[in-house]
Amino acid sequence: MAGTGRPKAELVLTEDERATLIRWERRRKSSQALALRARIVLACAQGKANKEVAAELRVSQPTVGKWRARFVEHRLDGLTDEPRPGRPALISVDQVEDVIVATLESKPDNATHWSRAKMAERSGLSKSTIGRVWKAFGLQPHRAGGFKISTDPLFVDKVYDIVGLYLNPGSEPLRLPAEAGISWL
Repeated sequence: MAGTGRPKAELVLTEDERATLIRWERRRKSSQALALRARIVLACAQGKANKEVAAELRVSQPTVGKWRARFVEHRLDGLTDEPRPGRPALISVDQVEDVIVATLESKPDNATHWSRAKMAERSGLSKSTIGRVWKAFGLQPHRAGGFKISTDPLFVDKVYDIVGLYLNPGSEPLRLPAEAGISWL
């Protein structure tokens, strides 16, 4: 019987949408979740039932139904991740830049290198936050043999690009506004 079961939303793709979904599905840099959503929508666009798509892609039927409905309602924008709830970032890009520049270009009084405690005291951030910033940028000022102060005049610009990629993965490096918070710390 062709008309039994719950009705499903009809899914018709434009050529541009099909090309974008195929690109998302095949691109190595796509998140696996986005690639799976693209595969679900492409399979649904072939006229397959949710049950058939679920079995083929080894996901649950509610998952197929969810992404089919989201695509029908919001098109390609419906397949991207939504902002998640949680505590907003408390450290700004300027604070991260200040820690990095101070670590690379200065030394504390009566010491050969910065410790987490001294940098935390200087910057007003916690010792654990200083440790996460240093780890994110590969800074190890306590290692005298392996630590060198960067002489690259474009170092700060490069830091902005890296932080921008952390804040907006998969995009071109961008200039960050001063008020932007860092959610990965």
